[in-house]
Amino acid sequence: MNALLLVLEICGLGLIAYRQFGARTALFWTAFILIISIFNGVHIIVILLLFVLGSWLFVFVIDDLRKRFISGPMFKAMSAAVPEMSQTEREALEAGTVWWDGDLFSGRPDWNKLKNFPKPGLSAAEQAFIDGPLESLCAMLDDWDSTHHRYDLSAQVWAFLKREKFFGMIIPKEFGGLAFSAQAHSAVVAKIATRSISAAVTVMVPNSLGPGELLLHYGTEAQKQRYLPGLASGDEIPCFALTGPEAGSDAAAIPDRGTVCEQQDKEGNKQLGIRLDWNKRYITLAPVATVLGIAFKLSDPDGLIGEKKDIGITCALIPTNTPGVEIGERHFPLNAVFMNGPTHGKDVFIPMDWVIGGQEYVGKGWRMLMESLAAGRCISLPALSAGGAQLASRATGAYARIRRQFNTPIGRFEGVEEALASIGGRTYQMDAARLMTVTALDNGERPSVVSAILKYHLTEGLRRVLNDAMDVQGGSGICMGPRNLFARAYQTIPIAITVEGANILTRSLIIFGQGAMRSHPTLLQELDALRVGDTKAFDRVFRQHLSNLFGHFARSFWLGLTRGFLSHRDFGSRSRDYAHLSHLSAGFALIADITLAMLGGELKRKERISARLGDALSQLYLASASLKRFHDEGEPQADIPLLEWSLAHSKQAAQSALVEVLCNYPCQWVACLLRIVVFPLGLPYRVPDDQLEHRVADLLLGRGDAVQRLTPDVYVGDDTQTGRLEKALRLTLETEAIEQKIKKALGEKAMTMVDMRALIAKSIKRSVISAQEAEALLAAATARNEVIQVDAFASLEPQMRTGDPND
Repeated sequence: MNALLLVLEICGLGLIAYRQFGARTALFWTAFILIISIFNGVHIIVILLLFVLGSWLFVFVIDDLRKRFISGPMFKAMSAAVPEMSQTEREALEAGTVWWDGDLFSGRPDWNKLKNFPKPGLSAAEQAFIDGPLESLCAMLDDWDSTHHRYDLSAQVWAFLKREKFFGMIIPKEFGGLAFSAQAHSAVVAKIATRSISAAVTVMVPNSLGPGELLLHYGTEAQKQRYLPGLASGDEIPCFALTGPEAGSDAAAIPDRGTVCEQQDKEGNKQLGIRLDWNKRYITLAPVATVLGIAFKLSDPDGLIGEKKDIGITCALIPTNTPGVEIGERHFPLNAVFMNGPTHGKDVFIPMDWVIGGQEYVGKGWRMLMESLAAGRCISLPALSAGGAQLASRATGAYARIRRQFNTPIGRFEGVEEALASIGGRTYQMDAARLMTVTALDNGERPSVVSAILKYHLTEGLRRVLNDAMDVQGGSGICMGPRNLFARAYQTIPIAITVEGANILTRSLIIFGQGAMRSHPTLLQELDALRVGDTKAFDRVFRQHLSNLFGHFARSFWLGLTRGFLSHRDFGSRSRDYAHLSHLSAGFALIADITLAMLGGELKRKERISARLGDALSQLYLASASLKRFHDEGEPQADIPLLEWSLAHSKQAAQSALVEVLCNYPCQWVACLLRIVVFPLGLPYRVPDDQLEHRVADLLLGRGDAVQRLTPDVYVGDDTQTGRLEKALRLTLETEAIEQKIKKALGEKAMTMVDMRALIAKSIKRSVISAQEAEALLAAATARNEVIQVDAFASLEPQMRTGDPND
């Protein structure tokens, strides 16, 4: 009887904590259970534990006692331990908004909120642009000609980009732009990336972090009227210079300096302005830019605009023909031939009204950049990565079905199936994350933490996809030439990984480091209270923090025991997956909270722990996006293998990240306790199994609806290698049954081009196949033979064209 009572008591207390009924309710039921235990002779140790718990709850619910014995001492301890936060750090933290990342950080994600969030969708005008000018552009692009001969896009392509306003997608129609949504912008970049990475970068930069976006959000009306029409038409080519030789990701270390000063104008009147020196590099479009956006540190030693001497990071727009501006040289980033180069300026005077936003915005440059980056980083690089992954899925699947070894399509070998499954599953997940996030942007969100997740995981995802694609392609993947679809992308993927914050820093410092501050339900409010010394505000928020923490303990344990069953809601066919992610979210929230409490400011230096916690948060986001995509698309049954691979991969990766955090914990007995709480029955989540990977690979080897949904942005033209692959695959699929008839009738094991005609002639003679079938079989064999060939050159001498570089 006592044992049964003990079990009921534990379940009752666990339910109270799980449901977070509140401290007063918990105190009441603890006292009730304590009284029952005393009268029923429950073991003295249990009674003592209940008494201790009840005493602690009593102190917690009485305001004066809580402030004296709990929040007060914690306030003093944290005030001494929390490091000072620089202005640039604070501005980076406060940039953007908290969205689905906040739900995941809470440990209680609201899946109905996600499912009911708007679906992706393009306007009629956006779809018309994609079906018209974008298709025409893709037909014009010749990546081999650009990267091997011209080292630039052709003059015709440049003219077309300007005429059709590819550089003005984000600019409002009132200024001559297209006023596209984030989703349309993303779709355009993704499709161009399936033809030319260099062209995709050229298009995405003016529409991403740069003068156009900064002007839209912060520019004066005069600045907008001056620049936006020219940017929309392509008459103005923008670049933005932030990175220098001695300061990449460290904004506080920018050495470029501006000083407020006065200078006489042509009429002899004093003009207020800034005298600038800078040295920047890695600036995309700099060699062809007509207007330079620049970030620098501004000072006002003579107090011409106020009492503050060190004003801070400021952004300005400078026409590149301004005296003292040096621009036009080129870097050569890994055979990507988009325009990129350094820019220098010495003793350059600019009027004060060249500051973006005017004098009112001096010193606010870093916040402006962080706000813009929070949105822009969600669009361009993820779109480029998703487009590249779509191309790899479509082309590698086709090649693996066409290319034969040992009388078998290579895609049927289990080793190749593993690579194909990884390509297909990652592509599904990457594109799901891209679509969900740009939809959030179009609905008013500016999710800064999510932007870091997408930047890191989609560029790294493309690296993995391209590695797998190159392995499947084999020799045809390493021989350069017009037929090679992947070599240039394979060469240039480190560029995407490096820009907008190197991926090592994004993973180890930003995703969880910024996420803990922005997405945690209470942490930033606690730090604000500590900063201003507000003990009342701290007590209020810290009380909620402790309540959440006990809830995380209970939720993690009970969801771990039941594989998420207690969080079960009727979410249709995928209810189990929602429950699993709820369990992992609760476990992540618990481990993150305890880690923050134990390490405090030291977490800045524990970059590997921060990186692994960021990995767990990221995988939860990617899995959420996959479920959202499946729901939005009507839960198509053909896509289930892709969804299940994505979910299995993310669940196991999140679980592995949490376990690695605990394995490297500074206090191992705490790590052991947390592992028991979060994974009480062991590690339940496994990598995709062989059968699932076979199903994903089988999808890529055919051309069903699932492949069309997986690769909607791939450009397929008749005279492109992608188009030739598609034709060869279609003919191969149409004639496989004919081949089988011949093999069965003639007892042949293989049909190669060497003996194809003889076997066909014999088959016709014996009436095994018709003349029409023979013609189809020859056409398929010819198409297969064409696409498996690689390029050969009479000479490998440099073939850069001379004369007008724009010809």
